[in-house]
Amino acid sequence: MHGAGAFSRSGVAVFCLVFLPFALGHYLSCLLRGVNAVLTAELLGAIALTPAQLGLLTSAFFLAFALVQLPVGMALDRYGPRTVQLWLLALAAMGVWLFSRGHSFAELMWARALMGAGLGGCFMAAVKAISCAIAPARLPSVHGYLIAVGGLGAATATMPVKLALHYTDWRGVFLGLALAALAIGLLIRLLSPAMPAPVVTMSKVSVWSVYRDPAFRRTIALILLPHTVFFGVQGLWIGRWLADVGGLSDDNVAYLLYLGMAAVIFGAIGMGMLTEWAGRHAIEPMQVAGAGIVLFVAVQVAMACNVVPSLPLLSVLFTLLGTVTGLEYAIVAQSMPASLTGRAATFLNLLIFTGAFLVQAGFGLILGCWPLNSQQQYPPQAYQAAFGVLAALQLPGLAMFFIHRCRRAGPSGKMTACTAAMINSKEDYETRSLWTSRQGKTGPDR
Repeated sequence: MHGAGAFSRSGVAVFCLVFLPFALGHYLSCLLRGVNAVLTAELLGAIALTPAQLGLLTSAFFLAFALVQLPVGMALDRYGPRTVQLWLLALAAMGVWLFSRGHSFAELMWARALMGAGLGGCFMAAVKAISCAIAPARLPSVHGYLIAVGGLGAATATMPVKLALHYTDWRGVFLGLALAALAIGLLIRLLSPAMPAPVVTMSKVSVWSVYRDPAFRRTIALILLPHTVFFGVQGLWIGRWLADVGGLSDDNVAYLLYLGMAAVIFGAIGMGMLTEWAGRHAIEPMQVAGAGIVLFVAVQVAMACNVVPSLPLLSVLFTLLGTVTGLEYAIVAQSMPASLTGRAATFLNLLIFTGAFLVQAGFGLILGCWPLNSQQQYPPQAYQAAFGVLAALQLPGLAMFFIHRCRRAGPSGKMTACTAAMINSKEDYETRSLWTSRQGKTGPDR
């Protein structure tokens, strides 16, 4: 049973019972992921933390988040997203509550790790649930909306949290977030319908079969590295680049980062709508992704040139075009058998978060090859080298993609005709299963 055929519900019902509850979980995950950056002063004022300890509080979240990806993926495929999310969000609520009561570095670090483990399945559970509830043709646009909801969560972790501190302290903020996590878990369990969950053998072989799938490998060959560059640079280095090379003040940098956050929200929605429109005209999501990544890499090359007047525009374009990498989730969900979608999504997430860490660390290592000036800034040449290396690393994936496309098309352009023939009508495209392997015996979401 697949997609749109799995439920006889209206679009409004799917939005209220499937999309909205799971999207709230992703919203909370993104909020808690970045809230420590806003509450740094409050944490340091309440508990004696060294800079290294403060950094470990953040890394504990990401480490736990990454470690649970594969187990969560197997659980999603075995038990279904609504059951898994109930228990995971209960674990997250426990972690957030313990953080609100922590009085030492060790207590805060373990609580933060529990948060990461409990929130590690929010996005992937949403992807799994949405993939079961709607037709494959709708996945790119709906995933775009989901990513936009995450952007709203990240935005909430800034000014709204600052405003909340006028009425309570940081412990009160976390106590409220703990209650929110528990409420969202219950909401998902009570509202979302029992979804088809294939009964599969839980083995290492089935996990690694995700990577051996040709469609999965073609997807990550093109999009994975740009995705990690987007996460790694946007999450840490783009603000430093604006300050060091552009000479912008902290307020101006903060404003541009805020605009970048808005670009992520609107870019994710726009990219999903564009991909859905392209699908109705026999243009595959991978073709949309390929064109978008060409522009994304071009922006990075322009950033490496360090033309100061263009830096603000380039910083916003980087985040806007970087949203094309979010298509990776939808493409994988469309192309994989239903029995593997949970594992495929979480395995992809593990690769992305690991790659983002390596990009951040590698970028810093390249900058470290140049000495700091008297204002503790790296020279423009350091950023030229770092952005140049990142852009160069993405070129082989683009080259392989276009070579593969040319081989499929052939000199007579037969591929386009074949693709058009596969899509006989708009209605057929919107309802058909892209992979016959997604049909088969299923069991209930428990």
